[in-house]
Amino acid sequence: MRWSAWLAERDALRAERGVQRADPVVRDDTIVDLASNDYLGLSRDPRVIAGAVEAAERYGAGAGASRLVTGTLPVHHELEASLCGLTGWPAALVFSTGYAANLGVVSALTGRGAHILLDAHAHASLHDAARMSRSPYETFPHNDPGALDARLRALDGVRVLVAVESIYSVLGDAAPVDELYAVCRAHGALLVVDEAHGIGVAGAGRGLVHSLGLAGASDLVLTATLSKSLGSQGGAVLTDGTVRDHLVNSARSFIFDTGLAPAAAGAALVAARLVSADPLLARAVHERAAVISERCGIRPAAGVVQSLPTPDPATAVAAREALRANGVLVGCFRPPSVPDGVSRLRITARADLPLSAVDDAATKIATAGRRCTQVAQ
Repeated sequence: MRWSAWLAERDALRAERGVQRADPVVRDDTIVDLASNDYLGLSRDPRVIAGAVEAAERYGAGAGASRLVTGTLPVHHELEASLCGLTGWPAALVFSTGYAANLGVVSALTGRGAHILLDAHAHASLHDAARMSRSPYETFPHNDPGALDARLRALDGVRVLVAVESIYSVLGDAAPVDELYAVCRAHGALLVVDEAHGIGVAGAGRGLVHSLGLAGASDLVLTATLSKSLGSQGGAVLTDGTVRDHLVNSARSFIFDTGLAPAAAGAALVAARLVSADPLLARAVHERAAVISERCGIRPAAGVVQSLPTPDPATAVAAREALRANGVLVGCFRPPSVPDGVSRLRITARADLPLSAVDDAATKIATAGRRCTQVAQ
């Protein structure tokens, strides 16, 4: 088949989407944004913006090279220290994205002779990382320590890396990290926890792993993104000095990538300090998530991501567009992006939105959800 013919057959179901973001209630026909990952509203915080501007003015628009050449800047080390202070880990390594952080840590810590076990709902970046590693990999049932234990018993004597998320990005449920870690320790396996949706939200903002007293634990590595609660761009691995040194020398998505842009690093640096200093930020976003769950009749989520199932992809898309026309932005997840194959509206709370705006938007979402149920009937 010719290339052009193959491309023409591909489904074109998704498109780039955006809004003009001027204030918490977006001035685009007063649309309320409950679709973004800016959980704490820090992307527009004047202090965070000032941090980006200062770093750009001091170091320029880009890092200019790989961090192993001349691309490591003082702001990178400052950011890494700030992330350590926030999460309680002794060492950090910053990547250009959270996706790259997962690619780097999984591929660098596996390879020949290793086996990878992923939670069935693990993020796409972890699956891609497993493929990149060229190690055998498989999934185990979602949030099931017993199933993980059985699989590790069968792999006795094999070096195994287990990867999970702390809070999952579609269903919004939390992993039983303490139980999973205990299982991994019993079998000598390494546990990688992706805290993309935990940092800034769980454990007074310091993450689920920190709240469980596991920060700095041996045989555990944390990954994170700077583009959600911290309102910037980039990713990080939180670990000890030995693993950090290994990643610097082995993680291809670090070695062969240009260093994180100074503006993004400067913004994330300030944001991490703000989250460390103010646990009320996490409390505020949970208050708004509670309003959404109550109005929509959804079981409260562990984090701030909540979802409303719909009968099929077409109904989900129609509901999203109807809500946008009614002044509310929500996400729309459908196969193959959903781990359980169920199309749904994805709703994310934001700490900077007025409670009254959240309440009004959640009421509209609840109405849309009832209409979806009627369609199914």
